[in-house]
Amino acid sequence: MPKFFLLCLASLALAACASAEDFQGSTHPLEYDAPPVSYSVSAPDDPVSRLARRIQAGEVKLAWDDTFGYLPGLLDELHVPRSSQTLVFSKTSLQRSYITPENPRALYFNDDIYIGYVVGAPVMEISAVDPKLGAIFYSLEQEKLRKPKFTRSADCLQCHGGLRSLGVPGHVLRSVPTDVTGELNTAEEVGDIDHCTPLADRWAGWYVTGRHGAQTHRGNLIGEKDFARHRAEPGWRGNITDLRPFFDPAKTLAPGSDITALMVLEHQAHMHNYIARLNFETQQMTAMYGHIRYLRPQTDAFLRCLLFTEEAPLTAPIEGSAGFVRDFTAAGPRDHLGRSLRDLDLRTRLFKYPCSFLIHSPAFDALPPVMRDSILARLHAILTGEDHDPQFAKIAEPDRRAILEILRETKPNLPDSWRAEK
Repeated sequence: MPKFFLLCLASLALAACASAEDFQGSTHPLEYDAPPVSYSVSAPDDPVSRLARRIQAGEVKLAWDDTFGYLPGLLDELHVPRSSQTLVFSKTSLQRSYITPENPRALYFNDDIYIGYVVGAPVMEISAVDPKLGAIFYSLEQEKLRKPKFTRSADCLQCHGGLRSLGVPGHVLRSVPTDVTGELNTAEEVGDIDHCTPLADRWAGWYVTGRHGAQTHRGNLIGEKDFARHRAEPGWRGNITDLRPFFDPAKTLAPGSDITALMVLEHQAHMHNYIARLNFETQQMTAMYGHIRYLRPQTDAFLRCLLFTEEAPLTAPIEGSAGFVRDFTAAGPRDHLGRSLRDLDLRTRLFKYPCSFLIHSPAFDALPPVMRDSILARLHAILTGEDHDPQFAKIAEPDRRAILEILRETKPNLPDSWRAEK
């Protein structure tokens, strides 16, 4: 099997520094292959590993499509919506020789799965979030077989297990310009992108469809001539909804590379990395010292990320795919008023209620109890106003109250302190 096993939301370079809401030292790689984590020798229990077992047991037959291979069947079996499609043309994958602006890599995702597909490439690249181990990387050969096999890879960790992914097995998104063939110009890269990155710095090397008003971004720019014109006429390739001038849309399952999906993806991928790092550090700290008191900077930074305190503001409304908005918002729990942490704002910020929907994820619930309970206790104090830490002062009182009420109704097994009215 060739070493094509990289989902590679981006790869191949080292990060210079952490994102805004990260704590100092958060890019330092952890020794996650040593006990107590033992990442590489631990058997994963994620949606892909469970599907693989069902296929080998004959309980599921993965459908084959003559055009897209296993892609449609895999999306269906893993409940990944086609509307989540984003497209990247930078050569940021070990399957780089197949990727060009005329043949972009398509990425699809749900809350715990990421799938990469390139027309003509020999494998699909898949990453699944294991609640206890973080990202697990797989490949699936695009060859019609009676029982196709998912292959777990450690090769991906060369790029997806270090500085760019908070020092744990995780995911990375980059904004890196390319030449007309998709080759990288790392001299003009804007680090790793997440919800703290200004839109003006995002999406070099990506296609972007949707409306964003006078706000600019670096998507849809191919080669130095495009970037030179962008510097003279900011946004000249923004606010587009049709990618047919760039490539044949028959190469993808869905139209476009949705701006809203990109924004959700950026937050989610970083948050998954953060949860995994906090999990691993808690295990290591308790094994060494029997407590987590030394992890206060990490938990502070985690809460800043969870509550979007350093999110880059929007200065104009975002209008992306109605299909993605429908599919994404329908997936989460709602309170008796119909409110959900998945509700989107898209006017001044990404979410209507600034608390990450991944607080409902299996990965968050799998945090060691001492850390999970500590975070929930601190979060409750922040939302009720008992915690006056200036790090969280900008969270408006109506937002605090709404998040508190939503979580009380939608998140099981909260500490008893959450149930008492304040």
